[in-house]
Amino acid sequence: MTTSVTGDRILVLGAGNFGTCLAQHLAEKGHHVTLWARSPEIADSINQNRKNPKYLNALTLSPRIRAINNITDDLLREHRVLVLATAAQALTPVLNKVAEHGLSQDHVIICAAKGIEISTMRLPGAIISELLGADAGRKAVFLSGPSFASEVAAHQPTAVVAASHDAARAQLVQALFHAPQFRVYTSDDAIGVEIAGALKNVIAIAAGAAVGLGFQMNSRAALITRGLAEMRRIGVAMGANPMTFEGLAGVGDLFLTCTSEKSRNFQVGLRLGRGERIQAILESLGSVCEGYATTLAARDLAYKLGIDAPITEAAHQVLYESRPIAQAVMGLLTRDAKPELDTPK
Repeated sequence: MTTSVTGDRILVLGAGNFGTCLAQHLAEKGHHVTLWARSPEIADSINQNRKNPKYLNALTLSPRIRAINNITDDLLREHRVLVLATAAQALTPVLNKVAEHGLSQDHVIICAAKGIEISTMRLPGAIISELLGADAGRKAVFLSGPSFASEVAAHQPTAVVAASHDAARAQLVQALFHAPQFRVYTSDDAIGVEIAGALKNVIAIAAGAAVGLGFQMNSRAALITRGLAEMRRIGVAMGANPMTFEGLAGVGDLFLTCTSEKSRNFQVGLRLGRGERIQAILESLGSVCEGYATTLAARDLAYKLGIDAPITEAAHQVLYESRPIAQAVMGLLTRDAKPELDTPK
């Protein structure tokens, strides 16, 4: 594949908030973007009205964006750059569609999905490797960091990280996305970036619940800090670089999602803390809460790894076992005292 990134045709799979804002960002950089939407109504509205009627609907989309709702051989031949911007739980069915048509070694796969698949405990990279081949998984680039879609679309200064085992691919994606208001850093720790992007949503639900219960800033700071330690423990057990959790994909994204009501995950926790039921919250949310599904998978993953993850466990008890939030919080507060830093083994 050519190393040129200006004018490349790019396929964005997923027309939710983040897929839409990334498509717009790339189009504004001069690329021709095809945006795949599961809904034909969304695709038609984008093509006819330059509006996504469900996500970021105040944004007028670039004429360089065209929308579709099917995946074909010709589509994949015409687009060498694929951006995966679906919900994490939808990644397998979408990649199954892609796999039916096949990809070449020249295709660049950029994954913006954040989460852990419930049924398999797989991260997006493992799903890519299994469905598209080990080489595709090794070369895939994972885009993550503190980046609310609405703020990216509004050209608010944002910084993210592009992580891959393949340094050349990470640099190519950096050049593809980098702009004065959208800074992209590179990393070789794909697994760490994936773990951080998934688990921060679980901690954000817990942070929102704490606020909903009336806890103030001391409590939130403690929960964020201990949540970061929990994320790091799980990540290191899976081979991640612990320093990744001190960067944009780790503490950066965690801080964002745990401190802002723009975060869907924070909102879910906030409403739980105020007494609403989880199913009613999810039905009224209007978009996917990645942390809800990820909590189930993360708790199972922590068990499998033998990792102490008390915040994830408490979130699981509230979301899936109907445990009252006040009891779950008391369970965290009454844990045995221990050193702050994990003892090296």
